[in-house]
Amino acid sequence: YCFLILAFYLVMVHSDYTGYPFPTAPPVDPFAKIRVDDCGKTKGCFRYGKPGCNAETCDYFLSYRRIGADVEFELSADTDGWVAVGFSSDKKMGGDDVMACVHDDNGRVRIQHFYNVGQWAKEIQRNPARDEEGVFENNRVTCRFKRPVYVPREETIVDLHLSWYYLFAWGPAIQGSITRHDIDSPPVSERVVSIYKYEDIFMPSAAYQTFSSPFCLLLIVALTFYLLMGTP
Repeated sequence: YCFLILAFYLVMVHSDYTGYPFPTAPPVDPFAKIRVDDCGKTKGCFRYGKPGCNAETCDYFLSYRRIGADVEFELSADTDGWVAVGFSSDKKMGGDDVMACVHDDNGRVRIQHFYNVGQWAKEIQRNPARDEEGVFENNRVTCRFKRPVYVPREETIVDLHLSWYYLFAWGPAIQGSITRHDIDSPPVSERVVSIYKYEDIFMPSAAYQTFSSPFCLLLIVALTFYLLMGTP
C-alpha cells in the first residue's frame, strides 16, 4: 500500500501535472444599452430633456414593455444617485408605488421598492422586482428590471394591468439612501399610462419649455415682424 502511494507521488512530481484549476466565476455580461429605436413600436417610452435626446442624453428616460406575465422597465437619468418611477392614481406625490434604482457607495446599482407616505418615501421590504441589472457610467444611473403585471391585492404594490399616472423623479443619494429629488416639480405623465399601449412621448425640460410654448412662439414671430417692418 505504501509502495503505491510512493509511486503515485513520484509520477506526479516528475510529470507535467500542474493540478486542476479552481473553478472561476462566469464572466458578467456588460449592461446592454437601451434601444430607443424601439420606442413607440415594441415598447413605450418617456423622454424628458432636450428635444431629440435618447436614453444616454435625456435628463430622464423610461421605457416599458410586456414580456409574458411581466413588465420590463428601463430607467436612466443624469444623476449619480437614484432614478425612479412612481405609479399613482393622481398626479400628486402621496400613496404611490415607487420603483427606484439606487447607486450605492460600492458602485453598485440596486433596485428598491418604496411607498410614498405624504412627501417622503418609505422603503418596503417586499420588492416585486426581478431580473435586476444596473450600471453607473458617465455620471448616469441606468437600470433594467421586471415586475409582474398582476399581484395580489396590496396597498404598496399596484396592478400594472390597470392604468396609472407615472411620476418621474431622480436625485442624489447619501451612502446608498435616496434624498430629495433634483427639481421641485418632477415631470408627470400628462394622462394615465396603459402598459398595453406603446407610445414615444417627449416632455421638454424647463430649459426648453419656454421656447416651445405656443404663446412664446407667437410672441417671437410678432417681435420679429415688428423689427423687420420697423416703426412708422
